[in-house]
Amino acid sequence: MPEPFVVEIWGQPAGIVLKEGNAFRFHAYARPFFEMDGAQFSTPGQAKLAAARLKPPRESPRAE
Repeated sequence: MPEPFVVEIWGQPAGIVLKEGNAFRFHAYARPFFEMDGAQFSTPGQAKLAAARLKPPRESPRAE
């Protein structure tokens, strides 16, 4: 049985991806990723990219 793939976005847990047949299903762990819960992807990497689009990185303070 394949190992689950943990998805972290910007250092925060988003969910896990499990292999189901020929696809990978995303199981959300936290907001805002719940809207992706149950979505299928061709690769774990595609799931991670989709999750990253939901939560942009926080902007760091600019040095002046």
